[in-house]
Amino acid sequence: MSYAPPFTITDEIMSLVAEIAEMLGHLTAIASNMPAPHLRKENRIKTIQSSLAIENNSLSVKQVTAILEGKHVLGAPDEIQEVKNAIDTYKLLLELNPYDEKDLLKAHKLMMADLMRENGRYRSGGVGIFNGEKCLHMAPPADRVPSLMSELLEWAKQTKTHPLITSCAFHYELEFIHPFADGNGRMGRLWQTLLLMQWQPVFAWIPVETIVKEHQQEYYASIARSDSEAQSTAFITFMLGCLKQALQEMQESNQKSNQKSNQKIISAIRNNPMVTIRELQEETGLSESGIKKIIRQLKNDGTIKRIGGDKGGHWEIIGNK
Repeated sequence: MSYAPPFTITDEIMSLVAEIAEMLGHLTAIASNMPAPHLRKENRIKTIQSSLAIENNSLSVKQVTAILEGKHVLGAPDEIQEVKNAIDTYKLLLELNPYDEKDLLKAHKLMMADLMRENGRYRSGGVGIFNGEKCLHMAPPADRVPSLMSELLEWAKQTKTHPLITSCAFHYELEFIHPFADGNGRMGRLWQTLLLMQWQPVFAWIPVETIVKEHQQEYYASIARSDSEAQSTAFITFMLGCLKQALQEMQESNQKSNQKSNQKIISAIRNNPMVTIRELQEETGLSESGIKKIIRQLKNDGTIKRIGGDKGGHWEIIGNK
């Protein structure tokens, strides 16, 4: 492996990695490690809306939802196209290889379709990263891009560095190289997600982009600081903080969703103690496995108990739930 991006693994970085790993372990321990289908949809919409908003797309979560559902939306044509492209690109997440240059170019071609001429190709001219009119970084010459990206992808594939750190370093290096004439920011965020998914698939549904959007100035500042220090330590620290916050918010969202599902089942049992699993499915919209999981949890918690067998028996609510 001839190239390795420069960064320092600090105590703060190690602490963040440990905290994130612990939160992921907790998510894994409580069943399927994947959010409910409606939360996956909500999180994907948040991801797309936030990643594009960082690039000054003005469409709201409601408008992005409408586009995803095939509804007509009033808005700037290029902004609507950006959303449609991002939706199509994120649908490919499970099929893309994060170490394959062809897949990187394929994703860019889709992400920037009908928005620029050089979609799906590395840039042919010089570019820089700007925040308004302020130039934060001038990228390497265009003729160096192919070799730089090839080395970066090979490093990501071969490195023994922790996947959390690797994904952050890759994200920064892609922004530093700025391989495309446009769309580098959204591609950097997409590819970090893709790299993280190789380690923990749940990252496909964690909308870290919403946290980055909330801290957009810090995002740019961490890029600028990493540029000035000639290593990505500051950016890695920033992105790990965003990942930690996104996981915390996901945990809270899951807890609220679980509480609602629990209450729906308790209410259904209260109304009809002989209710069946199939009837609970129809009433709550949850899957059979989801229903059984919640019932098992409610029984273990001492909230409900079964009187009699599966046939002819009934449920009883214990206490004042």
